[in-house]
Amino acid sequence: MAQRKLGQILVDLGHINDDQLWDILEEQKQSPGTVIGQVAVRMGLITQAQVTEALAEQWGMPVVNLEETNIQPNVLEIVPQTMAEMYHIMPISLKNGVLTVAMADPQNVGALDDLRNFLGHEIRGAVSSGPDVEAAIAKYYADREESIEDVIESMSTDEDAEKKIRGYDLASDEEMSDAQPIKKLLNMVMLLAIRDQASDIHFEPFEDEFKIRVKADGVLYEMVPPPRHLANAIVSRIKVMSNLDIAERRLPQDGRIELNVGGNNVDLRVSVLPTLFGEAVVMRVLDRTVVALDLNKIGMDAALLNKFRKVLNRPNGILLVTGPTGSGKTTTLYSALNEMNSTETKIITSEDPIEYDIEGIIQVPVNPDVGVTFATVLRAILRHDPDKILVGEIRDYETAEIAVQSSLTGHMVFSTLHTNDAPSAITRLRDMGVPAFLITATVEAILAQRLVRRICSECRTQFAPSDELLMELQLPLNTARKYKFYYGKGCPRCNNSGYKGRIGIYEFLIMSDEIRDAIAAEASGDDLRDIARQQGMTTLREAGLKLIFDGLTTIDEIVRETIVEDVS
Repeated sequence: MAQRKLGQILVDLGHINDDQLWDILEEQKQSPGTVIGQVAVRMGLITQAQVTEALAEQWGMPVVNLEETNIQPNVLEIVPQTMAEMYHIMPISLKNGVLTVAMADPQNVGALDDLRNFLGHEIRGAVSSGPDVEAAIAKYYADREESIEDVIESMSTDEDAEKKIRGYDLASDEEMSDAQPIKKLLNMVMLLAIRDQASDIHFEPFEDEFKIRVKADGVLYEMVPPPRHLANAIVSRIKVMSNLDIAERRLPQDGRIELNVGGNNVDLRVSVLPTLFGEAVVMRVLDRTVVALDLNKIGMDAALLNKFRKVLNRPNGILLVTGPTGSGKTTTLYSALNEMNSTETKIITSEDPIEYDIEGIIQVPVNPDVGVTFATVLRAILRHDPDKILVGEIRDYETAEIAVQSSLTGHMVFSTLHTNDAPSAITRLRDMGVPAFLITATVEAILAQRLVRRICSECRTQFAPSDELLMELQLPLNTARKYKFYYGKGCPRCNNSGYKGRIGIYEFLIMSDEIRDAIAAEASGDDLRDIARQQGMTTLREAGLKLIFDGLTTIDEIVRETIVEDVS
């Protein structure tokens, strides 16, 4: 049944008339993205309480007055403060296993599914206003602020801990994975990681401890470890949430947890790996709000972006993006595809795995276990009349050969390679067995990239680096001393790391006649780099130096991520 519109409900309830509804809709057009209830309140036509009443009517939920509701401590125990704040909800009551929560946004029905998955309770929604929910969270959680350390400390060590480490009882693990402290700990770890924009969460079993580490901005940070004997219960809880077989402990398993945090879809890719001391788990956090698939936001300067876009719009050829794992290659290619995505252009991708689904693009997952490799998918893709093709990675000669043939038959092919810089990609293709004449005929450009941590804007501080530190940049000291240098002192915003967020550095080699002649003459990577630099290519090290001099990153980051030969 179609959902009744909020404006019509406000009219039916007698809060506004038809003429006022038209006025509200006209006003809403001037503020795209603003919901009708907010517009009506701003115009002074209705009260916030009347909006809450209409939302409750629209979604078939009761209205709750949080100021008059007495919330029991056992209910607050179930929902941590972090969860209440991120989902903008307030737990009210728990009766017969059903947890009732007040929601500021009843349209976010995905939040109820998440809470059901997180907490293991049946969830029922009620409607309250945003300010009332915020006031209730501040009131009830004021003296209950709980950290992960507090939760772990409250987990008393079982008497038979050693027995559970060496040999485990499946029934006991199932029971423990459903225990409130296990749920609370795992929920807090996941939500804090999402809040801090982490990319991965690692659960690692060792002989005497069970580590939890979170990767943010490309660096791992260790959390306070939970008691070792709870390792199996925590892993079992993760398996339950990601629909994996908790009885299978000998084989690797892969699953996913889909969340809707604050109205944003967050995907957790779960990988379970059997190890010597139990199962290790890694969760990859895929949050579309953190990774903006927009070429204007990936850190390219205007001149480079202009050159890159010209290559993207060529009718055929191969564009390669190179760099080590975690250097942002996929984000760059997704951003490019997102920009080219239109009704007139057929785009098909072959990926392992598909990290973000993009509306309007055909995406094919690779599955080598059943013979679905990049090469076999690429052959099939060509029969679907694509204009642009993305091959997740060129790993072997067979895939390289089909990519080359695809570009020769009028397709634009995008792919990635694992090489240190742009000229090395030519050497890699040669090593795979691709003839030089085919490389020169098909490859249009190669983009090498790295991600470096950005200095936290809150605690950025100027300093005078030592001569030894400046010498690592391989610049004359009198030249380097002309510039200002910065670092992050550390503050609460950046978890005292001095860094917040990352920015890309790029090296873009565009194939010219001179470079093609050098490839045909089997020139070395160093020779190709020299020619490209003479023609205006900025190396990774040079791009990094610009970020240092602009006060965006540190000397340490650029030295760590770029090679010395770049400035030869």
